[in-house]
Amino acid sequence: MGEKCKISIRNIRREANDELKKMQKNKEIGEDDLKKKEKIIQSHTDDNINKIDEKIKEVDKNLQ
Repeated sequence: MGEKCKISIRNIRREANDELKKMQKNKEIGEDDLKKKEKIIQSHTDDNINKIDEKIKEVDKNLQ
């Protein structure tokens, strides 16, 4: 279940990055904004995956 959640988060990250690239292509945002927003998205992705990993460890510990 944890792995499915992490896959979903990564899919959301991919979709968000794809949308940003479309916006840049349409000249709605510049290269600097693209890079800044990609870093923010990656940070949120990392934070949420870490939370899932912590929860998995907690559940595994309680099962032992």
